[in-house]
This record gives sequence, C-alpha cells and structure tokens, in this order.
Amino acid sequence: MKSILRTMLVSAIIGFGILPVAAEDGAKVTPLMSKDLQDYPGKEGLMLSVEYQPGGSSPVHRHEAHAFVYVLEGSIVMQVKGGEEVTVAPGETYYEGPSDIHLVSRNASKTSPAKFIVVLLKKKDTPAVIPVE
Repeated sequence: MKSILRTMLVSAIIGFGILPVAAEDGAKVTPLMSKDLQDYPGKEGLMLSVEYQPGGSSPVHRHEAHAFVYVLEGSIVMQVKGGEEVTVAPGETYYEGPSDIHLVSRNASKTSPAKFIVVLLKKKDTPAVIPVE
C-alpha cells in the first residue's frame, strides 16, 4: 500500500499542471511553477506547495536536486540521513542537497495544519521525488 501511495505522490509531483493530490498520509502537493533555466542547459526550477494535515507526513524519499524549503504556516519536522532532526517554523528555511535522503518530513502538530513552499533546482525531466525503500 505504501508503494502505491508513493507512486501516486511522485506522479502528482512529476505531472506539473495537474490538480492537487491528497495522499493518505495527510500530505497535499500542488505544483505551482516550472521553468527551464536558460543559463543552465538541461536544468529547470520547480516550485511546489506542500500542505500537511495535522499529523501528516511524507514517506522517506530523496530529490536529485537542490531543495529550498520555506515554511508559511505551522511547523514541520525535517531530517536528512546523517543529520539531526530539526523543527522549522513559519518564516524559517531548510535545505536538502541532491544526494540527501530525506528521512523525516512531517507536521510537528497533531492539531493544526502546516504549509510550506519547496523550490527544486534539478535536471530537466528528472523526477522531483524519488522514493527510498
């Protein structure tokens, strides 16, 4: 079941321009913008809005990209392999590198939603999210 949910989440993110998708784990990912980076042939920028319902999270994954996160509402708990778990509050940022494995990405609250923006700088036509077993 988890692999089906991961596939749905990845498909939603890759398919820029589709309607927002709510996953069973309480995460809704909405593609906002995709732009080829003319000065960097073969690269693109992708902007996503992510909303976690109370207690919501994402499965373990990685991005073959530089990922810049900015929290808008609520707080999110983040951790990459080899790093410490951190809580990121509204107005704060978080970064993931192309080889980082994102072990924890969850809403810090069981009662309030959280919302953040992710900007990915990545190779064109590379999936935005790569599930990790």
